[in-house]
Amino acid sequence: MEPVRKKQLIEATLEVMAEVGYHGTTISLISRRAGLSSGIISHYFGDKQGLIEATMHHLLDALKITQRIDDPLERIDFIIENNFSQTQGASSATNTWFNFWALSLHNEGLHRLQCINHKRLERNLAFSYRKLLKPEQVKNAAASTAALIDGYWLRYSMGSVGNGDFSEAVARCKQYVRDLVAQYGR
Repeated sequence: MEPVRKKQLIEATLEVMAEVGYHGTTISLISRRAGLSSGIISHYFGDKQGLIEATMHHLLDALKITQRIDDPLERIDFIIENNFSQTQGASSATNTWFNFWALSLHNEGLHRLQCINHKRLERNLAFSYRKLLKPEQVKNAAASTAALIDGYWLRYSMGSVGNGDFSEAVARCKQYVRDLVAQYGR
C-alpha cells in the first residue's frame, strides 16, 4: 500500500499547489484531497517540505530517458518532446514547477534538485550532440538547447504564447537542433 498512498499524496499535492500555491498548501488540504489522514504524510515524508521534495522528484523522474534510443537526433527529439509532454504541461505540474523554481532560490534541498535537473538535461543533450557535432561545439549546443527548452516551456506554460499548446515550441526547438547540426555537424 505504501507506493499507492505515496502516489495519492503526490498527486494531491500537485492538485492543491495548482489551486492555492505553495504558501496556501497545507498538510490538511493535501490529506483531505488524497482521502488519507494527515498523519500518513508525516509517516511517509516527514513534513510538508519532504512531500514537496518527493513531488518534485516525481516530476523530475518523468523527464528521465527510460528507453534506449540509438539515433542521436531521435534522442534529442525525445528529450525535447518529454520536456513538453502532457505530464510537464498540465496545469498542476506547471504551477508546481513555478513554485519549485521560486522556492529553490532559498531552500537548499530544492536548490540541489534544481541543479541536478539542470545538469542532467545538459548532460543528456551533450551525450547526443557528441555524435552529431564537432567537439568544440558540444557544450555550447547542449547549454543553448537546454535554455531554449526552459525558455519556451516557461513562455508557453504562462500562456503568453501558445495557450498551453506546446507543439510550436517543440517544432522550434527541433528546428534549432537541426540548424545547429547543419551548421556545425561533423
